Amino acid sequence: MVVMNLFYKKTKQLSGFTIIELLITVSILGILTSMGLPSFMGTINSTRLTTKANELIASLNFARSEAIKRNQSVYVASVNASGQKWENGWTIYIDNNSNKVFDKNSDTLLKEYQALESSYTLRTGGNIKGWLVYEPTGLYQTSTGRLNDSFSLCTTEKDKKTSRKITLNSIGRTRVTKNNVSKCV
Repeated sequence: MVVMNLFYKKTKQLSGFTIIELLITVSILGILTSMGLPSFMGTINSTRLTTKANELIASLNFARSEAIKRNQSVYVASVNASGQKWENGWTIYIDNNSNKVFDKNSDTLLKEYQALESSYTLRTGGNIKGWLVYEPTGLYQTSTGRLNDSFSLCTTEKDKKTSRKITLNSIGRTRVTKNNVSKCV
């Protein structure tokens, strides 16, 4: 009985934290969280931009491979079908009526990409104006010819440091570079 009584007294003394200890712990945790949150948000934004850039590259590679596989030209066109703004989405199709504009009744839709979130812009460098076409050889061409061009993917904050540049070389291959956009619009 004496042993039980000693055990009971010890456990009663070790019952938990005081309110002061708890407040200090929560305060320190709050300070550390507020210091780490901005860098964590930067990492999240960078990952989102990389995901969007990879989606564009995958769609361009898909169009190129379909053109080679089907042995016919495959178009990639902005949804608004004019200019350099591509953030409204894009379609990949076979232009059966040769008018360089997607027509639901006569053209063959291969894939459709939805608009980017409103916090992103996707613009071309100037040679790609509304569409590009991959030929059966795997080369691409635009309305201005077979020239190198690029897409600039930016956040609406127009921060060049967090941007992605997707470059198409003259033979149709793509590559991504970070923080290399000269102008975010």
